Amino acid sequence: MGLLDRLSGLLGLKKKEVHVLCLGLDNSGKTTIINKLKPSNAQCQDIVPTIGFSIEKFKSSSLSFTVFDMSGQGRYRNLWEHYYKDGQAIIFVIDSSDKLRMVVAKEELDTLLNHPDIKHRRIPILFFANKMDLRDAVTSVKVSQLLCLENIKDKPWHICASDAIKGEGLQEGVDWLQDQIQAVKT
Repeated sequence: MGLLDRLSGLLGLKKKEVHVLCLGLDNSGKTTIINKLKPSNAQCQDIVPTIGFSIEKFKSSSLSFTVFDMSGQGRYRNLWEHYYKDGQAIIFVIDSSDKLRMVVAKEELDTLLNHPDIKHRRIPILFFANKMDLRDAVTSVKVSQLLCLENIKDKPWHICASDAIKGEGLQEGVDWLQDQIQAVKT
């Protein structure tokens, strides 16, 4: 760490870096959401399914986010747990139009919440009920009910309706997450 880095950190000019895990089933919109949160000149035009995981960065007004975009394909979900210890927050993305796989999303969420590296930590979880623009989408309230989010009593959580392609609902979620992370850090 150089002198300028130290000085900017002491003066509060350097943004605090946080590690966030982005989880959810395949095709829920995780990569599209992360892409939309990056500055427009850094966004990809073509989004392809994530194999394994990728690491992306974006900044909010006061934090620098390093996001681990984890593949949601069944054969890769067992990789998630290897990153739980280092995560300071979780973004869990749900395809609100995919009612058939909502049960699978709930099972994965329950597995996550009961993992020893997550269970006893007060880690904030942001849920994006994504693809709200699709005709078959259920409301974020219904997604919350289907996933039994009201049973999460030991962690701060928030659900936002979102349309990742248009970017709708994303800033609200990031603002909430930023507030939660800063509350934990202070």
